[in-house]
Amino acid sequence: MGDLKPALPVVLDLTGRLVVAVGGGPVSARRVRAFLDEGAVVRVVAPWLCEDLRDLAVAGRVEWLERDYAGPADLDGAWFAHTATGKPSVDREVAADAEALRVWCVDATEAAGTTASVTARADVTTPDGRVTVATYAAGDPGLAVTVRDGVERALVSGTLDLRRTRTHGRRGWVALVGGGPGIDGLLTARGHELLASADVVVVDRLAPRSVVDRLPASVRVIDVGKTPGHHPVPQSRINDILVEEAQRGLGVVRLKGGDPYVLGRGGEERDACEAHGIRVEVVPGVTSAVSVPAAAGIPVTHRGVARGFTVVTGHEDIPVLPTGGDHTLVLLMGVTQLARTTELLALHGRSPDCPVAVVERGFAPDQRTTVGTVATIADLARERGVRAPAVVVVGDVVRLGPDWQQR
Repeated sequence: MGDLKPALPVVLDLTGRLVVAVGGGPVSARRVRAFLDEGAVVRVVAPWLCEDLRDLAVAGRVEWLERDYAGPADLDGAWFAHTATGKPSVDREVAADAEALRVWCVDATEAAGTTASVTARADVTTPDGRVTVATYAAGDPGLAVTVRDGVERALVSGTLDLRRTRTHGRRGWVALVGGGPGIDGLLTARGHELLASADVVVVDRLAPRSVVDRLPASVRVIDVGKTPGHHPVPQSRINDILVEEAQRGLGVVRLKGGDPYVLGRGGEERDACEAHGIRVEVVPGVTSAVSVPAAAGIPVTHRGVARGFTVVTGHEDIPVLPTGGDHTLVLLMGVTQLARTTELLALHGRSPDCPVAVVERGFAPDQRTTVGTVATIADLARERGVRAPAVVVVGDVVRLGPDWQQR
């Protein structure tokens, strides 16, 4: 590659500046959209347009000169040009005219000879702004795409650090991130991105701890985990922590088990932050109400067995709910009051023979499932020493799980 001409990668601000695109095919369409995304004013010169470009023209987002390229006058006022007519002679003409006018021009049909190139790029949006990665391999756009894709995977997985190094005047932010049922693989890509951007992580007991353990030493981790009957950091103080850290201009991730809005008090935390003018992003998580039963082989709905399900907290007396076995009841935080809950279920009309499963430590190596019925599960759980964290599933779907079938 030593004989290839040198190139200087630069960033151009195209906001409000004219870009001329010659050619109406898919290659032009892809580039025109990128120019528009950067705020450029775009003129397209082509006798016909592909569907994507035609939609932009009809919407008034681009100026369309409906004819063949007619010479330097078509480049009048341009700051940048792009040609992809599919006809090498025309593309060379456009490039030569642009050269004479001292307008940088991308010749999409001549990767080795073009005076300008559009790099393969990937964008990652953080609460502090956009990070753009651009790759360039002289004369080999395919290689540039391959490298770009590898860097993009590292960014979205959180492998690369996205924390700002210049923080003067920075506005703090809070992200409420659902960590799923506690294993790395079920944390969303957006969750990984935000953890790679955070200065402070406020973590729950049931959040994926291995993700937290891999954070750089510069990231401050505040543990506010609760255990049954023991809440060393009350919810009001957790709200205050989020506000205080963000007000210092820091990026804060509140990493919670499950989903922030499924019995996770995420709504209260968002309200507290927004009351102080703090930006909040909410990232859904895989709720344990669905994922933990699935880990035990129990679907919360199944054709011909259950048509719906209800999720309630087991901390309080359960309300009156559908009592048929074809409506699944999922209890979160339901171990402590399991005896009282099953008593109420029977009083509300659930059959004593209705199947029940208690799934402890879902997805962990020591995951365990205890199965019984409304009439027997409380005693069985006591005998087996069932402990939180656990999810309780009530309904006919329990019979579909392997533990019921092997009992």
